[in-house]
Amino acid sequence: MAKKFAAWWSAHKPTTRRLIQVYAALLYNAYVKGFIKGDIYTGGIKNFCVPGFNCYSCPGAIGACPLGALQNALASSDKRAPYYVLGILMLYGLILGRTICGWLCPLGLIQELFYKIPTPKVKKSRFTHALSYLKYVLLAVFVVIIPLAYSLQQYPVPGFCKYICPAGTFEGAMGLLANPVNAGKFSILNILFTRKFVIMVAILLACVFFYRAFCRFLCPLGAIYGLFARVSILGVKVEKSKCTNCGRCVAHCKMDIRHVGDHECIHCASCVDVCPTKAISMRMGKITLKANEVQPMKPEDNKKRTNRRIRVMAAWTAALVVLGVVMILNPFGTMETLVMAIGIILIIEGAINLLSALYTVLAIRRFSKLHPETQSMLESLTGQDLNGDGVIAPDIAPADVEASAVELDHVDESAEVEQEED
Repeated sequence: MAKKFAAWWSAHKPTTRRLIQVYAALLYNAYVKGFIKGDIYTGGIKNFCVPGFNCYSCPGAIGACPLGALQNALASSDKRAPYYVLGILMLYGLILGRTICGWLCPLGLIQELFYKIPTPKVKKSRFTHALSYLKYVLLAVFVVIIPLAYSLQQYPVPGFCKYICPAGTFEGAMGLLANPVNAGKFSILNILFTRKFVIMVAILLACVFFYRAFCRFLCPLGAIYGLFARVSILGVKVEKSKCTNCGRCVAHCKMDIRHVGDHECIHCASCVDVCPTKAISMRMGKITLKANEVQPMKPEDNKKRTNRRIRVMAAWTAALVVLGVVMILNPFGTMETLVMAIGIILIIEGAINLLSALYTVLAIRRFSKLHPETQSMLESLTGQDLNGDGVIAPDIAPADVEASAVELDHVDESAEVEQEED
């Protein structure tokens, strides 16, 4: 039974990207009381734009949608310039770019879950690549032109939010109408809601057959972040000296990219593991966040990594439960409670890191006791008194370290042979 569960878990365990998507969605919608009371949060933190596509009117939303904020700012541009919203979008674009689409967007997560429904899938082609430019048309018409045109008439209209946005229908309207408290609001629904509901259903159905259909063809926010593809700090990068232009990365990717890291790339990093020359990596500046392993991972190392991931998942789940309970109780006010809850999560994460470091130190000490021949080597490398005798071994030459390592390997192999003979 345990082996079957381990095999099932190995095949279905969530990836790091999926976990981050879930955590981002939960954090964006941390106002749990809104789902219970059937209203939306309107506190001071709502003036801050979250990076991903998340409707302002969702009962749990604690921040504003950057696309909705941009439309409202443009609709009011006859009174004031939209410096704040444009600055936020530029900041997100320069630092994260379309990594937001692949890792931090709740609507992207919903699309990927719908795509998992077992049906025949439509693969990318020249047609889908041409269709991917439609989102730039929607950006120009519904996000820029319509709000600006109506602002001249002193009548603010956020075009995309009002006529198309599936997130507004799914998270906002349906999220509020699902609460019995708002049952009386069904009577005020008109043809505009019906049209948006039909659009939402059509988009969700398309996501079953097309990978991230809304993201690829219709999302104006993705179009904005795509403009920063060449300059964003975080993302998938290619070492041109290693690249052989074999095309495996482009063929493996489900998005309509021409090359890794272009304006259609959402930096999901799935191409990292398929590159035969290890030329692709996920980087933030000079820091490598994910790279293709040069050597295959040993089974015992993979088991340790799985166990560590399970512990981390359990810890984050407990932290999110604490966050939810604190947000429901709301003893100090929403803003203060949110800050306190995030502080509790950071404290828990710090405690986990501290325990992990302590475990590593104890493991090194135990290893040194079991293998006295490595005592002087470890003391020389770490510069610490590992056995508590008050004496630190002198420096060891690299040649001696290599010789000792070879000797230890030989001893281990001999021990394994003796065990097999016995």
